[in-house]
Amino acid sequence: MVGIWAPGASVARMAYIALHALQHRGQESAGIAVTDGGQLSLHKRLGLVSSVFDEETLTRLEGREEGGRPPKAAIGHTRYSTTGSNTMPNVQPVYARADIGELMLGHNGNLTNATWLRDELTEQGIEFGSASDTEVLAKLIAHAPGRTWAQRVDHAFHRAVGAFTFTMLTETALVAARDPVGFRPLALGRLPGGGWAVASESCALDAIGARFLRDVEAGEVLTIDDEGVHSHRSSRASPERERLCVFEFVYLARPDSVMDGRLLYEARLEMGRRLAREQPADADLVIAVPDSAIPAAIGYAEEAGLPYREGLIKSRYVGRTFIQPAQRSRDEAVRMKFNPLPELLSGKRVVVVDDSIVRGTTTGPIVEMLRRAGAAEVHVRIHSPQMRHPCYMGVDTGRREELIAANHSLEGIRAAIGADSLGYLSKEAMLEAVGGRTDARCTACFDGVYPTDVPLELDKLALEHR
Repeated sequence: MVGIWAPGASVARMAYIALHALQHRGQESAGIAVTDGGQLSLHKRLGLVSSVFDEETLTRLEGREEGGRPPKAAIGHTRYSTTGSNTMPNVQPVYARADIGELMLGHNGNLTNATWLRDELTEQGIEFGSASDTEVLAKLIAHAPGRTWAQRVDHAFHRAVGAFTFTMLTETALVAARDPVGFRPLALGRLPGGGWAVASESCALDAIGARFLRDVEAGEVLTIDDEGVHSHRSSRASPERERLCVFEFVYLARPDSVMDGRLLYEARLEMGRRLAREQPADADLVIAVPDSAIPAAIGYAEEAGLPYREGLIKSRYVGRTFIQPAQRSRDEAVRMKFNPLPELLSGKRVVVVDDSIVRGTTTGPIVEMLRRAGAAEVHVRIHSPQMRHPCYMGVDTGRREELIAANHSLEGIRAAIGADSLGYLSKEAMLEAVGGRTDARCTACFDGVYPTDVPLELDKLALEHR
């Protein structure tokens, strides 16, 4: 997600550039909404950012057509679905109308009580046009009590459960907020011309020339309008409740982003160093599964005193396999995405470092690929712990029965992926590598300790569209 408040600037174009920097967070659809101070406009479609927007579309959003007024603010979203299938009604931002105005909303996360909220709102006569929990959140805010949008957002904070970091655009303001637990990140930046920007990661602020100021705090609601930035902290928020998703540090976020005061590249380097200490291997060289594991593989090689090489060459035209919406597309993407270097690998004992093993369906083909390229031994090292529990907070790990670590021993996983050896980083070492408060991280996918209530039936219903 991105939000821009910069009257007089090309806000739609800046949102477009920022969404490019955030494409790794969602590959299914994209949308940008703008306001000229009195009217909202929207363009959204299925597909990558570059295919959804062209010069004609951006010109229209910028109000440069005959009779158009230039917008003063924009929000953008690129979708990675966790609730609701990949269809046009679920593409964000979503629209809602209230008695105090209209809104567009883009959301990162997952509401665990969306079904109950939808039923309650439906009983009040409120209609829904999609299966997305984002529409539930938008209409919950639109129909909440309160004279201001900030008051209505705060009311929603007391009703919604789960992860719901979002940007919201009204006719006259940009609203940005993180849920009281702070599962998903949000960064605040200052534009050179005096405007403001928020984005899921600081790398998107860099892309538009904004100076990163700070993280939006858990439970904080920012309202940005002609009078400046107004901050409100929900009464539901407290430092003891904060749990930023540790998988952001392991995989989701870009390595050039700063999160909770830590450059992710450095965090992953340190994960690799600690992995080499905990899980050494008698080998000739270290390679990474590009791109997210590259810093950890470099750290592993440095600590182990082994050479680091690029043994797998990645096609830059294939997206991230983990966030592909179906298993078949993930399998196809692995085959298209990587090409090994036999001249480098032949006869060598290879340590291959990756960020995680979720279902185990992509690691096996990579190991087989390395063996076909002539690797004498393949030792798999993972710079996170075993993922044994589903995520309900905005990451599509699948159901518990789909998680290989939930249903196999360490030896069983090793045999299933065909590696000569397998080693994971411990949870304690991962948290120490990340830095900051170790008790302020969500590690539920590794240890099953969920920071909020998770209805039991969610494990059966979650991600059923996949």
